[in-house]
Amino acid sequence: MRTVTARALEDWLENGRILERDARGPKVVALESGPENGLFLKIFHTRRHPLLARLQPAAKRFARNAECLEKLGIPAPEVVDSLWIGADATGEEEYVSACLYRPLPGITLENLFRQDPGKLEALLPDLARFIRQVHQKRIYFRSLHVGNILSLPGGGFGLIDVLDLKHCLLPLGRWRIRRNFQHLSRHLARRGLEDFPVSALYRLYRLG
Repeated sequence: MRTVTARALEDWLENGRILERDARGPKVVALESGPENGLFLKIFHTRRHPLLARLQPAAKRFARNAECLEKLGIPAPEVVDSLWIGADATGEEEYVSACLYRPLPGITLENLFRQDPGKLEALLPDLARFIRQVHQKRIYFRSLHVGNILSLPGGGFGLIDVLDLKHCLLPLGRWRIRRNFQHLSRHLARRGLEDFPVSALYRLYRLG
C-alpha cells in the first residue's frame, strides 16, 4: 500500500463529488479530474486498535474481497490502488486507509425500487437466483441489502461495498442464510422500505 498525503486527500475532496458521508466525513467520492478521473475513492475510518489497523487495513480487505468475488464470477468493483492517508497535524488521520476503484455500472436495488417498484418485482426470481449463487459459492456477506446490490445494465446483478464479506471454507448453514435475510429486513425497515417484497424473495430463494 502506498501513502498519500492529507493534502492530496483534500484535493480529491475539493475536486470530486461526494456520494456518501457519515459522522466522520466523506466515505465515497467520485473523482472528476486528473489521472484518477472516473474512479471512485472509498475512505475507511477504522475503529480498531492502531496495531490491528496497521496489520489488517480495511482498504486491503476491501480489495481482497473484490478480487475474490471477481474470481468467483460475481461482478464487483475493480480496485486499482490501496492507500494509506498520511497523518494531519494532529496525527488523527494516521490510520485512515482508502481504495481507488472503477465502479460497477448500474443502479442499486433500493433506487430501482423507489423509482419503479413493478420493475423490481419482475426481477425477483433472478434476484433470488443471484443470492442463492452467492451463498452456494460460500460467500457470507453480512451487509447483503438493497443498497449493496446493483442491477447491471446488461442484466444480472453485482455487489458493492464489499468490506463486510467472508469467503467461508464450508457451505453456508441455514442459520447464516436466515441471518442474511433478517439483516435485509432490518435494513429495509431502517430505510422506510417496508413495502419491499422480501417475503416473496425469500420464498423464491427457498424454492430454488
